[in-house]
Amino acid sequence: MNGASRMETATRAGFAARGLMYLLVAFLALRSGRTEDGAGALKLLDSDVGRAVLAVMALGFLAYGVWRLAEAAIDSEGHGSNAKGLAVRAGGAVSGLIHLGLGVYAAKLAAGRPAESGGAEGGAATALSLPGGEGLLMVAAAALLATAVVNLLKAVKGGFLKHLDAQAAGQAWVKWVGRGGYAARGVVFAIMALFFWRAAQAASAAQAGGIDEALDWLTGWPRLLVAAGLGLFGVFSLVEARYRRINDPQVLARLQGAGRRLVS
Repeated sequence: MNGASRMETATRAGFAARGLMYLLVAFLALRSGRTEDGAGALKLLDSDVGRAVLAVMALGFLAYGVWRLAEAAIDSEGHGSNAKGLAVRAGGAVSGLIHLGLGVYAAKLAAGRPAESGGAEGGAATALSLPGGEGLLMVAAAALLATAVVNLLKAVKGGFLKHLDAQAAGQAWVKWVGRGGYAARGVVFAIMALFFWRAAQAASAAQAGGIDEALDWLTGWPRLLVAAGLGLFGVFSLVEARYRRINDPQVLARLQGAGRRLVS
């Protein structure tokens, strides 16, 4: 197995890890009303048997994070440099950083080491400790809002299907599972953007919030609907783990083109 094949396998493990994480978040919210972010959901696997799963998930999260950051940096999927393309790439970069953090967190749990996740509030507190911290939180809010818009557009237009093999993309249930999942993520990211904007305005990290706070902010049937949608996104992520086109010819051609530009 060459380097590209190993990276593809690890990235597919990342899609599967993301899927399991979202399924856990949805299960907790729907079964017991307990809201957790990704890190909180991973703690459910912190046991002797679960640590082996966490080790595999850690590798997958790290590979997925690297892949998303590289994708955003060199535009390997051809989103372009216009406003829409930059918004999509910015969302990909944010996703990459988040999954790198989840990879480190899962690795610590797998090694049996105490692992604390600062979550959204911890990240906001770190930003506020830096010069211009309020501005950094506003940038984070803008990036989260852009990510929300991208997810909602995917839900409406079904653009996510173009990244799947035809075998999966032609299935109606895959289309509707993906639409429900992306719509729920769009709502969650929009609420998180509001939280980070408020944190910037008040210069208070306590105002920031992640997936768990976003679900808590919702009540009644909207919370149940969004939680169910996150579960659908978990299922769609498992579909991507099998059918996502990662090393398709167009992406490889763009990577080669980027490489030629770097050495020229």
